[in-house]
Amino acid sequence: MRKPERFRHFLNYFTTHFPEPKTELHYSNPYELIVAVVLSAQCTDKRVNQIMPALLEQFPTPAHLALASAEEIFPFIRSVSYPNNKAKHLAGLGRLLVAEFNSEVPSTIEELQRLPGVGRKTANVIVSVIYNQPAMAVDTHVFRVSHRLGLVTQKATTPLAVEKELVRYIPESLIPKAHHWLILHGRYVCVARTPKCGICPLKGFCKYYATHFGKPDTQDLSPATTVEI
Repeated sequence: MRKPERFRHFLNYFTTHFPEPKTELHYSNPYELIVAVVLSAQCTDKRVNQIMPALLEQFPTPAHLALASAEEIFPFIRSVSYPNNKAKHLAGLGRLLVAEFNSEVPSTIEELQRLPGVGRKTANVIVSVIYNQPAMAVDTHVFRVSHRLGLVTQKATTPLAVEKELVRYIPESLIPKAHHWLILHGRYVCVARTPKCGICPLKGFCKYYATHFGKPDTQDLSPATTVEI
């Protein structure tokens, strides 16, 4: 199966069965989302959602966060991964948002990456979720699932390489959604250690399934709609 056809099956399935995916992080404004995404690095969304209410009660705005030290932030985030580093990042993030961005979360990847704790993946999440820009954030789930499905080549050994291959074949309007489709599929079906291939609706065009279990069931390739790529 050629790559454009594989992408077409992927997009057809999700646009039909899961047309409006959303992040599982809880937030009500851009500031809350960027704090949550910084905290979610190598940590579950569930854990981040558990600690965010108390954190936001204490630091409800960038201005409040800007006045806090890492030591003051740490008790509120001690249960996430790498809390010491993340406390320092949040303290610096608050100060920079206030000092250089008038307490507004910037809308460009370049500006976002100036903020402490914000790398390309986090910046892509923000511009995609908040500003609906065609940015593909590549985390471990996206990296794993895109390789297993055969959406990207084995030469794509870095998140940036995966990002470039994915956006080449996904229509711009669907890139923000495709980011969530890949994450959620990796979180609940195509899990790292024992992927749930038996219940996977994508096995009809999955490279991993074909390699490990033989010829896929072609009845899985009957999309209700057709997406042009």
